[in-house]
Amino acid sequence: MTATALAAQIDTYVTAGYPALAGLTEAAFRDLFTPLEPAASALPQEADAEAGTLPYLAVVADTLIAPEARVPLLRLPSSTKEGILDRNHGDEGLAPYRVRAELEVPEAPVYLLTGIDRGDEFRSVAPLNTRTVLAEHGRTPLTIAEGLSLVAAYPQMLVKNHCFMLDGSTRGDKRVPALWISERAPKLGWCFDKVPHTWLGVASAEARH
Repeated sequence: MTATALAAQIDTYVTAGYPALAGLTEAAFRDLFTPLEPAASALPQEADAEAGTLPYLAVVADTLIAPEARVPLLRLPSSTKEGILDRNHGDEGLAPYRVRAELEVPEAPVYLLTGIDRGDEFRSVAPLNTRTVLAEHGRTPLTIAEGLSLVAAYPQMLVKNHCFMLDGSTRGDKRVPALWISERAPKLGWCFDKVPHTWLGVASAEARH
């Protein structure tokens, strides 16, 4: 089976200008995804992005393209307004964020994330209280790079009152990065880990390959 969803995701990244940001030709950028094709082809190709689920996603790592460069490229399906990086991240921006030590994130420029869920069930639940639940179900919270890849490839995943936190990334403090909608544009901000929000779930996945 041809990995049609993978091809569509790569096309979306190319259209957004990712090859230039990575310092690569379009052909060289596309070649990065070739090792993912066998695994992607064995997975379902149909997504229900508006409902918040996805069988798999080709993730562009932050070692390939810095998150700060990717946020302005985000768009909502119904708007041309560029994505916003919340100024409340401070002068250091996203630099202090690291992947949580317990997560097994591949050391690769691109990799496959499977069994993605936007985490609507965790709306009105503080992210601190979701970590044990996710672990018990064998699931892993999404990182900033994974969230940016998700909304870049499937902007319809970000819906009013159905936005999500990215608890796989941390500054080592109580802040949890999150993607939501502000002024008809995607916005990467943050929330405190003990504070629930009715409109923010916690996005997660089954595994990374």
